Amino acid sequence: MKLSSILVGACSIFALSGIAYAETITIATVNNGDMIRMQKLTDDFSAKNPGIELEWVTLEENILRQRVTTDIATNGGQFDVLTIGTYEVPIWANQGWLVPLTALQNDPVYDSDDLLPAIAGGLSVDGKLYAAPFYGESSMVMYRKDLMEKAGLVMPDAPSWDFIANAARKMTNRDEGINGICLRGKAGWGENMGFITAAANSFGARWFDEDWTAQFDQPAWKNTLEFYVKLMNDAGPVGASSNGFNENLTLFQQGKCGMWVDATVAASFVTSKDSTVADKVGFALAPDNGLGKRANWLWAWSLAIPASSQKQDAAVEFVSWATDKAYLELVASKEGWAAVPPGTRTSLYKNPKYLAAAPFAQMTLDSINAADPKNPTVDPVPYVGVQFVAIPEYQGIGNSVGQQFSAALAGTKSVDEALAEAQNITKREMKAAGY
Repeated sequence: MKLSSILVGACSIFALSGIAYAETITIATVNNGDMIRMQKLTDDFSAKNPGIELEWVTLEENILRQRVTTDIATNGGQFDVLTIGTYEVPIWANQGWLVPLTALQNDPVYDSDDLLPAIAGGLSVDGKLYAAPFYGESSMVMYRKDLMEKAGLVMPDAPSWDFIANAARKMTNRDEGINGICLRGKAGWGENMGFITAAANSFGARWFDEDWTAQFDQPAWKNTLEFYVKLMNDAGPVGASSNGFNENLTLFQQGKCGMWVDATVAASFVTSKDSTVADKVGFALAPDNGLGKRANWLWAWSLAIPASSQKQDAAVEFVSWATDKAYLELVASKEGWAAVPPGTRTSLYKNPKYLAAAPFAQMTLDSINAADPKNPTVDPVPYVGVQFVAIPEYQGIGNSVGQQFSAALAGTKSVDEALAEAQNITKREMKAAGY
């Protein structure tokens, strides 16, 4: 059933007049593997939706965030479909910047009740869905089983950071170009700060106390950043301060990383035909320090429609196509079940074909379900969000703090200098924002 048949407004006018869609919608998206794959499969959409043409703006993660944030905040109308995350959706929905996806929620074929509750909850406000999840993720450990065995170690299902650090150092072989561990270092609230904030939770750190006082001057943050910088200096790749998700994925696929703690969505790529170590990869939960919190985050890259779009009905058709059950079947028919976008639908994790093809499926689901955005830290906090703070000011503050921590990793600042500057930046910006 086409969604346009149940829409009102402009779509019904088209139907009454007998005029077919003759529109081009512009889609802003991130340059990761799942999104690139989607673009290659859009002949299927075009065949089902003649007259709707697609124009793509594909950008690196940090640039994408800058472009779409500027456009939607200024009511620019440059894009009809936005690729945004769990952080932006509730904030932008409350600003009136996003169109509620009522048509999807009311469409029994789309079956929004099948969306994983943890993922759909982060994309909804007052029961209304404002973005459709393209894939959902947490974080976990991906590791080389052969290198772990060579080091004389066995990876636990639920490792500690001490185990990870010890294993990383033992697995490192500079002569053979093998780094014991690859972790994000590229500055950005959704790049290095996504990983570091989640890791900090497991060290007992937090961005703010219950009075919104910045906490970078506290011992838990120093412990976190010192551990991270030393581990990367001992066992990480050269130039790690420039490496984000995509760069580390390439390194792992090329056999240059013993371990990688990052997004669960990477699992299908490190075990794909493009990976030189596909048959050697194991998976474990994100590490902890015995304090009750693991370094696993919660995120969904999702498709949303800005209120500024003049082509909302056509945009809904595309969002439906890219995020419904039939799309998963399409990817499976072309690439195999292991390659379908993970972490969005309950039915996927009951599908025996997927479970048989994806050895990482249960670990992904367990990691997603273990993340708790409402209680992300050891000590109480006034915010929600696991690897981010769900306030509008966080995007700017997170980027600035990320630059300080990237500098500490690069060795151009000491850990103490980076933390002191992070504290000053955060205090200044939060005071200016009225906190």
